[in-house]
Amino acid sequence: MQIVIDMPDRYLLNVNAEEMAKQVKLYTALVMFQSGQISAGAACELAGVDRYSFLAACKKHSIPAIDYEEDEIEMELERLSRRGS
Repeated sequence: MQIVIDMPDRYLLNVNAEEMAKQVKLYTALVMFQSGQISAGAACELAGVDRYSFLAACKKHSIPAIDYEEDEIEMELERLSRRGS
């Protein structure tokens, strides 16, 4: 599917249209990942970047790549400590 966006030239901010399209795809993927709509793998595919580039973008925009609840972390730590014993 192709989505067409009309964007005034003044918003290209010193990048060409192709680069702006890449940025829009990345930002869309970041927002969809952050909101839980898609997985990290799907976000990488949508943005057209590898996992390392996507994780770097998450870090740059303060988006947690792993989002555990406190009780989930505690359960995982407990499980791991039992494995080590």
